[in-house]
Amino acid sequence: MKILMVCLGNICRSPLAEGILQKLAVEKSLPWQISSAGTGNWHVGQAPDHRSIAAAKEKGYDISKQRAKHFNATMFVDYDLIFAMDKNNFKDLLGLATSKNETEKIKPFLITGDVTDPYFDDKLFAPVAEQIEIRCAEIIKEFS
Repeated sequence: MKILMVCLGNICRSPLAEGILQKLAVEKSLPWQISSAGTGNWHVGQAPDHRSIAAAKEKGYDISKQRAKHFNATMFVDYDLIFAMDKNNFKDLLGLATSKNETEKIKPFLITGDVTDPYFDDKLFAPVAEQIEIRCAEIIKEFS
């Protein structure tokens, strides 16, 4: 299964989700391929935010080698599931979908609510990483 995590800039939330879900999938011997992208293109080619890297490292994950990508229409073909970190990302992705098949691939990352964007508040990175880790464990159970 190929899974894509999507947030706004692909430097805070979706890199955390990519790194965490990938490690959890490997630990469960699942042949999943996980990646991430942003609906915005401001950070293409950049490493994740240093605060996301630190929050991931604190929990035992290394996301430092990831590089930000901009979501594009070919990703609808390339991925089986596309998780949106918040309702705005979800709406943006739905707006890019051109078929029922593409629309059905888009899922909210959380069952209810949004993963808060921690970009403007240093104190949010650790709780966001925790929230993402919990949901990634649920995704493993739900889709394996």
